[in-house]
Amino acid sequence: MTDTLAPYAASDERSRGRRIPESPPQYRTEFQRDRDRIIHSSAFRRLEYKTQVFINHEGDMFRTRLTHSIEVAQIGRTVARALGLNEALVESVSLAHDVGHTPFGHAGQDTLNECMTGYGGFEHNLQSLRVVDELEERYAEFNGLNLTFETREGILKHCPKSRAKALGEVGERFLTGGQPSLEAQIANVADGIAYNNHDVDDGLRAGLISVEQLCETTFFREEYEAVIAAYPDLPGRRLVYEIVRRMIGRQVVDLVESSKLRLSRANPADIDAVRGESQPLIRFSDGMHQRHQELKRFLYHNLYRHYRVHRMMVKAQRVMRELFAAFLEDVRLLPPPYQAVVSRLEIEQGLPGRARVVADYIAGMTDRFALAEHRKLFSPPELT
Repeated sequence: MTDTLAPYAASDERSRGRRIPESPPQYRTEFQRDRDRIIHSSAFRRLEYKTQVFINHEGDMFRTRLTHSIEVAQIGRTVARALGLNEALVESVSLAHDVGHTPFGHAGQDTLNECMTGYGGFEHNLQSLRVVDELEERYAEFNGLNLTFETREGILKHCPKSRAKALGEVGERFLTGGQPSLEAQIANVADGIAYNNHDVDDGLRAGLISVEQLCETTFFREEYEAVIAAYPDLPGRRLVYEIVRRMIGRQVVDLVESSKLRLSRANPADIDAVRGESQPLIRFSDGMHQRHQELKRFLYHNLYRHYRVHRMMVKAQRVMRELFAAFLEDVRLLPPPYQAVVSRLEIEQGLPGRARVVADYIAGMTDRFALAEHRKLFSPPELT
């Protein structure tokens, strides 16, 4: 496989390895082993019942964090293959990037961060790294999944400088201004392609936005007009699918071609040269970037701030706040394994240690489990 990769791609031979050394895998690469460990993790399975935009019980056809992650991986692998980069690494980063996300989407994350003010805050990229480094309990010889540096590097898309130093090598680039691997850069852009386009699809399905509204954006209007010209009698859902399919395809082609041009100009000798760049090399053209950002702004104002979505999110925020306050006040409400961790971290860190365990517990919940826990604690008829 290495023979088919570009010289600046990630590979087993150039990997910075795992925190705890292990024997090489048989019949698969190091990054395929990472991918497999992620897929088999509890945190990954729970993504099936975590909100993307719509709370899970709102309907079976809407995206969840799990289906979103699969779409990111599919887009990312296509780009990686076209650029001669490591598909397995892109896939592992894509599948793991949201494993630390809270229930109830960004509203859940923002609320938990608010609750953790004074205790170190909460950010889902950092939590995803915490999940794969510490919280998963599957293996006899180590906590977490013991993933390669390259996968961990890709998972950590954002990190404040105040937290980066404590993360060691994986946080170094946030202090020096460097870049992650090209594979991590692909996963990052694929994330944006996936959520912009599937939120268009889900928003239309839910009736919260309309085709007419979306035609106010350049990108959607261009593809809408092209599809109508080719298929004037196409029914509504198939019309939407065709537009979204073309939008994704056009963005992928633009990303590949623009990135090829930047790579040919920069001509990095290897993956370390990529990390030394001041700007990502995997980027859209300026024109596509503008279209992508315009669509993103449209979704923010018309979908994410729609009153029906806002109502769901306000209720979700209340659930998160009340759960956090209850568990922080009385840790005996937590399951016994968490109580044991609280006892240890309180000795080491005091109240921030207690708060971090509570945040770990809540962040690991699915939407429906959080709602069920809230009912058990605050609904008088439910005393179990």
